[in-house]
Amino acid sequence: MQPGKELIQEVRAGFIRQGTTLGFYCRNNNIDGGNVYRLLRGEWNGDKAKALRSQIIEASGVKAPEVKDS
Repeated sequence: MQPGKELIQEVRAGFIRQGTTLGFYCRNNNIDGGNVYRLLRGEWNGDKAKALRSQIIEASGVKAPEVKDS
């Protein structure tokens, strides 16, 4: 999933489906919420940002869309 507004929405929805929020996840994991939005938008794209982005996506339960064969 590419960084951007859609990713932010999907991640937030993923946490809500779990009965929690992205903000709660950030507070519990000592992650600055502002930084999370920057890396989910793709403004921060270094190795550490990519690793944290993957961690947050996984924690949210968001799955990459499956590619179907035609």
